[in-house]
Amino acid sequence: PGGSSGGSAASLSAGIGWFSIGEDTGGSIRQPAAFCGVCGLKPTYGRVSRYGSIAYASSLDTVGPMARSASDLRAVFDTVVGPDENDATSVHSVEKENRSMKTIGLPKEFFADLSSEQSNVVERAVDTLKKDGMKIKEVTLPSTKYAISTYYLLATAETSSNLARFDGIRYGHDRCNFSRETKRRIMLGTYVLSAGYYDQYYALAQKVRSKIIQEYRDVFQECDVLLAPVSPIPPFKVGELTTDPLEMYLADALTVPVNVAGLPALALPAGFEKNNLPVGLQLIGPQGSDETLLDLGQTFQKETDFHTKRPEKP
Repeated sequence: PGGSSGGSAASLSAGIGWFSIGEDTGGSIRQPAAFCGVCGLKPTYGRVSRYGSIAYASSLDTVGPMARSASDLRAVFDTVVGPDENDATSVHSVEKENRSMKTIGLPKEFFADLSSEQSNVVERAVDTLKKDGMKIKEVTLPSTKYAISTYYLLATAETSSNLARFDGIRYGHDRCNFSRETKRRIMLGTYVLSAGYYDQYYALAQKVRSKIIQEYRDVFQECDVLLAPVSPIPPFKVGELTTDPLEMYLADALTVPVNVAGLPALALPAGFEKNNLPVGLQLIGPQGSDETLLDLGQTFQKETDFHTKRPEKP
């Protein structure tokens, strides 16, 4: 079902609940939503409180809703959005971007390594939006190729600090309860923050992050919203990538840039590939455009029925 909010997405696909809550640090709402054929919103950073969740990477973590339709997402989002005095990163005021949504940008870097089947699914989604009067424009985000490296340097550095409190003294449990992947990320983060490597890795990643943020600001001068696939690969088998961490990290290549830039993104079901596995697309907007993305998502779902279908068993 994808990670790490896979349980939230799977419960929706199984029809267990009306909505669920996930946490998106590098795509953990959008990837499971895409893999399970449901919808997920990664809000603008700070618009939904993180109070009560264990911090992974504080500058990237974003709590958001998951549901089977964009209209259900909107209902949940309207309920949970807003400032919280218990969360220091909570945004107390935001300049909402209410755009008329005339131009959709297709970032060419997001389509470079897609399979032909996934490309066809996304192209059909583009054609659907064209019928609603949207203009399509190819745009470029050159620093996308650095997003994965930047994300994993920043995220692991922050988690090495955040999870240091679990030392077996203050909370009763030590790190023997952590998975191998958790320990791997803590060790990597400790390394990049160590003396002699801080400037070489962590400080450089922060500079690249600033570059990525500026590129998105520039591209939203050319278009109102971006459309892209959620994942460069279809859903993979349970345990298939656990022995190859790098390959597993690359599955997030199309979601992590949004977190690095603090932008909102909406994942929607867009169809199925040849093995009847779901394919998701994401709509990405400037900071504060969460409601506008949900409106566009509802428009798309009025023209399609992918959000009402579940994958058939082979």
